[in-house]
Amino acid sequence: MPRTPGYKHSKAIDNSGFSPNSSAEGGRLTNKDGRINLKKSGVPLYERISVYHSLLHMNNFVFTLTVFAIYTCLNLSFASLYFLIGIDHLAGAHRSGDFFEDFLQAFFFSSQTLTTVGYGHISPVGFVANVIASMESFIGIMSFALVTGMFYARFSRPKAYIRFSPNLLVAPFQGGRALMFRLATYKNNHLTDADAQVTIAIHVEESGKTVTKFYPLELEISHINSLALSWTIVHKLDEKSPLVDFTEEDFNTCRIEMMITIKAFDDHFSNTVQQRTSYTQDELVYGARFLPMYARSDDGSYTNLMLEKLNLHEPATLPT
Repeated sequence: MPRTPGYKHSKAIDNSGFSPNSSAEGGRLTNKDGRINLKKSGVPLYERISVYHSLLHMNNFVFTLTVFAIYTCLNLSFASLYFLIGIDHLAGAHRSGDFFEDFLQAFFFSSQTLTTVGYGHISPVGFVANVIASMESFIGIMSFALVTGMFYARFSRPKAYIRFSPNLLVAPFQGGRALMFRLATYKNNHLTDADAQVTIAIHVEESGKTVTKFYPLELEISHINSLALSWTIVHKLDEKSPLVDFTEEDFNTCRIEMMITIKAFDDHFSNTVQQRTSYTQDELVYGARFLPMYARSDDGSYTNLMLEKLNLHEPATLPT
């Protein structure tokens, strides 16, 4: 814990949405990707999980793999039904006596039916086979409508596409010290009217009990008109800061977490987008400053924003 706890000079807030009971918390409050580090229990899994939200937030590879797995499982299920009633009920299919070859004929017929392609080489014969094929066609139409809608929702969902520097710095600033981190957009989108909100959680000992105090941090600049280049967000460690008395040892030993929310207007989507992240003391570098990450192009016709330098910093001497 800090030896000279400057947090006592600032007023904590109680509307952060998080509990002040540190003993009930596990790990960081907010993950690096902005999601709350929380798991819910007490209700069945099917009530806790929103399939729509889960599919919407999956990365592209996992989403594609999930769709392919569902498609394959449906085909295997209906192929098994066709195989059980006998491929003799599938006109154009030839019984070979080999289990694998016969099942493949049922599987590929199922694939053609599910996708409503229907090449015509194989067709159902009899009441039972036609009922199964009708059910599969209906499920196929519904499934592909849902998947198409989900692809569109994922493609059209507004996202901020903001990348944050992996490290939080304590850097020299205006003759004193300041907490700094840097961010930039990494896609070819343009964000305007960007606002930054930063809240810090400090875990402290009070009356022999560990509690969490939440403080909004005042920023040097909390609003910019255009996020065209990088944006270094600065919180000055002055008398207004709950961290004013923190030394390097305090930053290294005290359990803190800085939670960030960025809101901006995306011209392409004509919508407000936001992105969250957080920093803990493990990601803090004491006594460093960021180096420039943009420069004029060689021919002087444009500005080059070098995203690989987003976290580029060097050691710096802090005032005593």
